[in-house]
Amino acid sequence: MDCGVITSKTVLLLLSLTFWAAAAGLSYVGAYVINTYKSYDSFLQDKYALLPAVIIICVAVVMFIIGMIGCCATFRESRVGLGLFLAIILVIFIAEVSAFVLGFVYREKVKTDVQSTMRSVFEKYDGKNSESKVVDYLQEQLLCCGVKNYSDWTTTQWFNSTGNNSVPLSCCQQEVKNCTGHLDQPQKLNTRGCAQGLEAGLQSVIGYAMLVILGFAIVKFFGMLSVCVLTCKKEESGYQPLYSGVFA
Repeated sequence: MDCGVITSKTVLLLLSLTFWAAAAGLSYVGAYVINTYKSYDSFLQDKYALLPAVIIICVAVVMFIIGMIGCCATFRESRVGLGLFLAIILVIFIAEVSAFVLGFVYREKVKTDVQSTMRSVFEKYDGKNSESKVVDYLQEQLLCCGVKNYSDWTTTQWFNSTGNNSVPLSCCQQEVKNCTGHLDQPQKLNTRGCAQGLEAGLQSVIGYAMLVILGFAIVKFFGMLSVCVLTCKKEESGYQPLYSGVFA
C-alpha cells in the first residue's frame, strides 16, 4: 500500500471520526445564531437572515450517519460506499459554500436592516407592551440608551406623555444606585446609542458562523480529494500487467 493510499485513508477516517464533533459544533453555532436573532427579531425586517443558521442545523442533523458511512466505506475500500460518501460530502460542501455566501450577504444587510426598524420599535415604547420589553432588554444587555444616544428618547411619545423629563430605567448604569432616569443626571445614564452596539453584535455572530462554515468546507474539500485518490487506486489495483516473459 503506497503512501498516497495510506494518507488518503487516514484523512478519510479522521474526517469520518470528526463528523460527530462537527455535528455538535454546527448545532451549537446554528442554535446560537437563531437564539441571538430571536432576542432582537423586532429590529429585523428580513426574516431570511436566519437562513444561514437553518442550513447549518440541517447539515448537522445528517453528520452522524455520514460518519458511519465514511468509516465503513474507508475500511472496506468499497467503491459504492466511497462513491456515496463523495456524493454526500459534495452536497454538504455546496450547502456550506451557499451558507457562507448568504452569511456574507446578510452580514452587510444587518446595518441597513437595524437602522430602518429600530426607531419604529422605540416609538412604540410605552413601558408595558412587548416592544417595551425588547427595548429594555436591549438597553440593559448592551449598556446603551436610545438609537444613537440617550437624547433620542426626547422625541418619543412615551417621553412626552410622562412629562417627567426622564428616560426608561433600563438606561441607568448598572453600578449606579438610586438612578431615576432623569435627564438632569446624565452621569448616571448609559449615553451610548444602541444601534452601533446591536449592529456590531449581530455582525460578530454572523462572522463567527462564517469562519466555522469556511473551516468545515476546507476539510470537506480535502476529504473529496482523498476519496478520489483512494477510488482511483482501487481501480488500478484490479488489473495485473502482462509481461512478455510469461510467454517466453
